[in-house]
Amino acid sequence: MSQLNPVSPENLRDPVPLYRELRENHPVHWVEEIQSWLVTRHDDVINCFRSPDLSADRSKFFELQFRMLGLELKEAQLLVDTVRRQMVNQDGAAHIRLRRQASVGFMPQLIDSWRPAIRGIMNKLMDEVQQRGHMDLVQQVSYQLPAQVIAEVLGIPVEDRESFQEWTQPIFQLSSPTVGTDMIDLVHRSEAAMHQFDAYLRNLIAERRRNPGPDIISHMTHFQGPGQMSEDELVANSALILSAGHATTTDQISNGVYELLTHPDQLQLLRSNPNLMKPAVDEIMRFNPTMPFINRFAIRDFQLRGQTIRAGQMVFLGMASANRDPSVFEDPDRFDITRDSTQHKNLSFSFGPHHCLGAVLARHELELTFEVLLERLPALRLDESNPPKLKSDTLLFRGFNSLPLRW
Repeated sequence: MSQLNPVSPENLRDPVPLYRELRENHPVHWVEEIQSWLVTRHDDVINCFRSPDLSADRSKFFELQFRMLGLELKEAQLLVDTVRRQMVNQDGAAHIRLRRQASVGFMPQLIDSWRPAIRGIMNKLMDEVQQRGHMDLVQQVSYQLPAQVIAEVLGIPVEDRESFQEWTQPIFQLSSPTVGTDMIDLVHRSEAAMHQFDAYLRNLIAERRRNPGPDIISHMTHFQGPGQMSEDELVANSALILSAGHATTTDQISNGVYELLTHPDQLQLLRSNPNLMKPAVDEIMRFNPTMPFINRFAIRDFQLRGQTIRAGQMVFLGMASANRDPSVFEDPDRFDITRDSTQHKNLSFSFGPHHCLGAVLARHELELTFEVLLERLPALRLDESNPPKLKSDTLLFRGFNSLPLRW
């Protein structure tokens, strides 16, 4: 069934027909090419998120990669140890303990207070390009805004922000490498970056202990409650928030602008009805999420729709496919910003205990980015002479390498 290979160039480029075929005829499907299972129906994905048979510990993914490369874990020991300490890679009580402390920096009222700063960052980015009449959205906005926002809310000094982007890039790439990547070189670059990142964060945390501010790291550092993070856990989870806090939002901004510009009726509707911004963001994330899949690992043998999933096997949960399941979403392949999103069935922010901690912040970033773009660039359109370049060379992330625009 090579036509059902999710990492073939054609299926990575346009995965929607594959999602439909898998949901209808192969809802739990073994993919030989990646030695993993795909789960694609909405109810099955939710049940897998809830299942005690599956673990979120992605350090096992690195262990699998290293075995295939003939590497030993000690060649990237700090990176592997850091990943193991992060809350997204923990299950049960361990996950709850770490998330409890991290959550103090993500209280809704605290995140709401950052909206003026987010709008200010976006307006400043527009000041730099508005008179040109054209830009590459990825370079001028999508890449810039989330990195500046997460650095702001974490209290990263302005002069250090370029460095943290350089450190997080190879580490993030290692979690979903592109075809043709020199993996051994990437592992070594990621470990070197992790050493620099780790040292920087330890110094920053020490400074926040002495001089706390309104930022997330200060809130986490001064948390008073049961089961406080160790210093190593605090460093690991600060690194997680910094890296995950900008990479996925970067792609979601590009995906959202693309969908609005290629659905002019919906764009006009949003311009005429700004109160539709919240459901528009939800529909953008349902229709074209930046993370089509998320991986889990079986910790014991179990059955799913008649298939036996063995302990140690990797399972990819198809959030993008679940978001187009016709048993849950009416006319799911239609982009409709008036769609009722109050039932919270969109799985783009994951589900259950591992629901994205930064979801509220990401929504604010998306809403304010689109608001400022529409306010300041009423003639915004795709650049017909310079087509976009899709970023679709991995199973876990989807966005654009380039999205040229004119106005």
